[in-house]
Amino acid sequence: MTEGTGLSVKEAKKAAKEAKKEEKRQKKLQKKLAKHEKQRRLLFPANKKGKHVMHFMNVLRVILYPIHALLFPFRLHGQKKVGKGAYIYVSNHYSLWDVFFCAHTTWEGLHFLAKDEVMHAPVLGYVARKLGVIGAMRDGSDVRSIMDSLKVLKNGEKIVIYPEGTRNKKSDEEFLPFHGGAAMLAVKTKTPVIPVVICNRPHLFRMTHVMIGEPMELSEYYGRKLTPEEYEAADKALENRLYELRAEFRAARAKRKKKGEKA
Repeated sequence: MTEGTGLSVKEAKKAAKEAKKEEKRQKKLQKKLAKHEKQRRLLFPANKKGKHVMHFMNVLRVILYPIHALLFPFRLHGQKKVGKGAYIYVSNHYSLWDVFFCAHTTWEGLHFLAKDEVMHAPVLGYVARKLGVIGAMRDGSDVRSIMDSLKVLKNGEKIVIYPEGTRNKKSDEEFLPFHGGAAMLAVKTKTPVIPVVICNRPHLFRMTHVMIGEPMELSEYYGRKLTPEEYEAADKALENRLYELRAEFRAARAKRKKKGEKA
């Protein structure tokens, strides 16, 4: 028995071994968390006005624009509605090329909210971090991503959110169920929301039309504590606006087609 512990020598050695193993495990975990935290930091230095300069995004945009326009031609309707300063883009999501639609509307700081797994992918993760992508947990419980989002919006930058949470591979008519969060960010920071709807699924050499709506102010929710039901209603209003924009585009296209047939 070891003095003062009531344990045998064998038990004491076993306990010490377990304690050492646990200490090693904790150190490994802390190291992993520190590495993860470093990857999650916003990597863009601020300019004199305190805003991040999206050099990498703009360079990538210039390089890839000709390729994108040739392979997946697109037309932005309402691009002039995007002003300077902070905005939250809310868009449906079909493919990886979708990120360029919002990127082509501004030269200012632009960040994408993406699932956290993207940040840890070998190649894509590196590119995402260089682009200032903000990783978020699927269940929305990631406090760090919320803080990062609030930070860039208060800094006068823009965020792109795809509320469907993943690419819609199922339907061209129905969006995937929207996840909440966009309305909360808009209300907390009093930031206007720009609804963006990709009207048709991008296909090789086929024109994709992208409708950009008027900025939406959720001012009726400002300055008070909201219930989960109120946030849900605000997010639903954003979803409905995307459906309305797409319906407006289809109605206008049908009208032009009918007019052309008469001529």
